[in-house]
Amino acid sequence: MQYYSESLTTYKRIQTRPVKVGNLVIGGGNPIRVQTMTTTDTMDTEATVAQVIRCIEAGAELVRVTAPSKKEAENLANIKAILNSKGYTTPLVADIHFTPNAAEIAAKIIEKVRVNPGNYVDKKKFEQIDYTDAEYVEEIERIRERFTPLVLICKEHGTAMRIGTNHGSLSDRIMSRYGDTAIGMVESAMEFLRIARSLDYHQIILSMKSSNPQVMVQAYRLLIQQMEQEFNELYPLHLGVTEAGDGEDGRIKSAIGIGTLLEDGIGDTIRVSLTEDPELEIPVCKDLVKRYQQASNAGNDTVPELIQLPYSPFEYTRRSTIAVRNIGGKQVPVVVADLSHLPNIKVTDLVAIGYTYDEVTDKWAISDAAADYIFIGSTPLEFNLPGTLSIIAAPAVCTMANNLEKYHPIVDAATYVSLDVKHPQLNFVQIDCYSDRQPIADELLLQIAKDPTVVLCLSSQCNNAMQAVRRMAIQLMQLDIQQPIVLVTDSQWQTTDEHLIHFAIETGALLLEGIGDGICLGLSKAAYEASANGSNVSGRNYFNNSSLEQLLNTTAFGILQATRTRISKTEYISCPSCGRTLFELQETTAKIRAVTNHLKGLKIAIMGCIVNGPGEMADADFGYVGSGVGKITLYKGKEVMKRNIDSNVAVDELILLLKEHNAWIEPSK
Repeated sequence: MQYYSESLTTYKRIQTRPVKVGNLVIGGGNPIRVQTMTTTDTMDTEATVAQVIRCIEAGAELVRVTAPSKKEAENLANIKAILNSKGYTTPLVADIHFTPNAAEIAAKIIEKVRVNPGNYVDKKKFEQIDYTDAEYVEEIERIRERFTPLVLICKEHGTAMRIGTNHGSLSDRIMSRYGDTAIGMVESAMEFLRIARSLDYHQIILSMKSSNPQVMVQAYRLLIQQMEQEFNELYPLHLGVTEAGDGEDGRIKSAIGIGTLLEDGIGDTIRVSLTEDPELEIPVCKDLVKRYQQASNAGNDTVPELIQLPYSPFEYTRRSTIAVRNIGGKQVPVVVADLSHLPNIKVTDLVAIGYTYDEVTDKWAISDAAADYIFIGSTPLEFNLPGTLSIIAAPAVCTMANNLEKYHPIVDAATYVSLDVKHPQLNFVQIDCYSDRQPIADELLLQIAKDPTVVLCLSSQCNNAMQAVRRMAIQLMQLDIQQPIVLVTDSQWQTTDEHLIHFAIETGALLLEGIGDGICLGLSKAAYEASANGSNVSGRNYFNNSSLEQLLNTTAFGILQATRTRISKTEYISCPSCGRTLFELQETTAKIRAVTNHLKGLKIAIMGCIVNGPGEMADADFGYVGSGVGKITLYKGKEVMKRNIDSNVAVDELILLLKEHNAWIEPSK
C-alpha cells in the first residue's frame, strides 16, 4: 500500500478485516454501511424504540444508543426485546463514556459497544502532566487491567466493538506525550487495539473523529499507516466528523471529512453527525455512499500512476504559488461565481453573490460572503461593477466590453500560447485534467508558466475527477510551476444535498491537501435545466428558498470555511444530540446562532452534556455546555467561566461573556 491508500489516482477500496455485528458484516469488501444514533432518553423505552424504528425505516443499518450508566445499559435488553418482537433485527450499538461497568453489561445484551479510549479508563482534567517512561507503562497496565474484562465478555458473546477516538477527548496522559495532535489520536486507539489483539480478539472497528475535517483526515491516514506497519493488516474504519452542526454547514463539513477519505477507498461504515433528528442523517449518508456504489467510480486509466507525493499527506502545507493580482501567494482563496447560464446579467442578479446596489446613494453594499469574480456568457455587462468584483469571459466578450481593466480572458492551454490580446495583469487558462488520452504536455505547461499573469483553472471530466485534478496539481509541483490554481467543479446530480456533497468532496478534498487558490462551482447543462422549476433548490429549509446562484455562492464559502482556508462567518461546533443531552439542542442552537451569526471568525461550541464538552469542542473559542437538567456551564476555550447557569438566561450570559473578553461586536442595523 502506498502511503494510506491502494491508489491515489483511481478509486479502489482498501481491504480490511471483516467484522460481524449481529447479522451485518462490516469491512472485508462489503458495502459501506450507514448508521445513526438516537437522541431520546434511553430510559424512555417507548420513545427510544419508536426512534430506532424511524431510523431503520429511513435506511439505517446500525443504530447507536447511549448508555451512560448501568441502568441505561440494562434497559437495552428491554429496547432490543421490543424491537425484535416487532420484527426489527437491525444491530444496536451501546455508546459508552466513563463507565466500564455499563460497557460490560451492554456487551452481554446487544451486538456492539463503542468505547472512547480518552475517557474509558483515563480521566481528563486538562492538566499538563509529565510522565516518565516507567509511569507511562504503569498507566498502560492499568488500562489493560480495566479493559480486559470487556474484551473477554465481547469475545464470549460474539459482540463487536468500536474503539472510537475523539480529537477533543484525548486523555491528559496522551496529551502530555503527543499533544493535541492526530498522532495522539492514533496512539490513543492503538493502545486499546494492542490489548485486544493480545487477547486474540479481533471483532473491532476503529474511528478517529474530530470537528475539524483537516485533523480527522490526517488521523485516519496515520492510523492506516500505523496498522499496516505494526500488524500488516487493517481493521474496518467508521468515518464521521463529530459535532458537524446542522443544515448546510453540517452537510458540507461532514461531506468534506468523510468524502475525502471515501475518495481514496477508506471507510467501511459512516455516520453523519447533524444537530437534527437522527433519521434525517440517513439520506445524507446514502447520498455520500452511492457515489462509490457505481462501477463508473472505478477510475480512469488516462490518469498517470503516482510514484511519490511531493508533500506529506499527514500534515497541512499549502502549495507554494506566486501571487497573481488577488489570487495565490499567501492570500485567501477567491470565489468565482458562475453566472454564464444567465443570458443578460442584471444588477439585481448580483444580490445572490453578495452585492446589493443602492440606486439612491449610488453605492454597493458588499457582504462577507461576496464573490470575487464572476464568469459570464456571451454578453458583456451593461452596468459598472463594484471595485471588489471582476469578470472572467471568453476573449471575444472581453474585447466587446467598455472596461477592459475589469475583464479577464479565459481560454484553453493550446489557445493561450497563440492568443494575440492578453490582459496585462491576469489571464485564466483552462486545463481539463487527463480527460483526454493525450494529456497536456510538460513543455506546454512550462511555456505557459513563463507568464506571471496566468492563473490555471483545473477541472476534469474523468469519473475520478478529484484524483485527476490532484494528480495534475502534483505534476505542476514536480515541474516547479507555481501558478495559482482555481478549482472548477460542475455537478451533474439532481438534489440540493447531492450538489452540496459533490462540491464539498471534489473541492474540499483538494483544499485539505493544500491545493487550490480559488473555487468555481457550477452545474452541468442538464442540472441547470432541471433547476429551472426550482426542483433542485426547494425542500430544504436551510436554504430559505434561495436562488441557484445563492446556493452555489453560499456553498463555495461554506467549503472554504469548513476547510479553514477562508473564514467568512461564525462557526458553530454543535453536537448531534443523544440521550445524554440536557437541553433542547436544536432550539438552543438556533437561538444562539440568531444572536451571534454576525461574529465573523468566532468558533462557538454548543454541547448537550459534559461527555461532548468541554472535550469534544476541541478548538472552539467559547462553549455552551449542559451541566445538569436546565443548567448550563459556559467556557472560554477549555476553562470554565460561569458554572450551572439557569438555561433561561444562559444565552444572555453567553453574550455577556463574549463582551467581557472583547469577542462581541454589536450587529449592524
